[in-house]
Amino acid sequence: MANGLGGTARSWREMREWQAGLLERATGRALDDWMREVRADAPEDEPELRAWLAERGVTGYAQMLVVFERLGYPDFFLSTADELVDAQFADRVELRPVFDALLASLPGIGDVTVQARKTYVSLLTPRRTFAVVAPVTRTRLDLGMRWPEAPESPRLSPAGSRLGGGATIKVGLRRMEELDDEVLGWMREAYATNE
Repeated sequence: MANGLGGTARSWREMREWQAGLLERATGRALDDWMREVRADAPEDEPELRAWLAERGVTGYAQMLVVFERLGYPDFFLSTADELVDAQFADRVELRPVFDALLASLPGIGDVTVQARKTYVSLLTPRRTFAVVAPVTRTRLDLGMRWPEAPESPRLSPAGSRLGGGATIKVGLRRMEELDDEVLGWMREAYATNE
């Protein structure tokens, strides 16, 4: 669904449908079938439920769906993408124009899907996440990219854990001028690497 975030942002309902499709493709069984088995046989404790699902080959987004269906969805998951992003920038208004410009550049990067989370925004190729954007301080927005062969640059540093496990490298952005041709080129390379 297109919205104020640019690119294509999935609502939680669309995300649920996508995850249900992943579950069925990975296991050959529909969500309803899994939920009947979960209610009958699975533990109700989240770590035990996740382990039980992993033993049966249900991992990643498909596992997250089954856990949420069983134990309940967190409030932030039911929020719209715009609501989540607005909350991220509520006390960081100076960074919002940088974020908006980054999203406006996405059509030049590729077929990007935007997934807003509680504290960050994921950018996905049709295959997987290639970048993550997060306002990490009141004065800095980090753009993390999944890029195993990143170039040497004083602007780049290791992503760390705050941007999620997929990001390998990051660049900090404080002002619009820092979202330059070099950064956009890195984004195109990261996209191509993960396409």
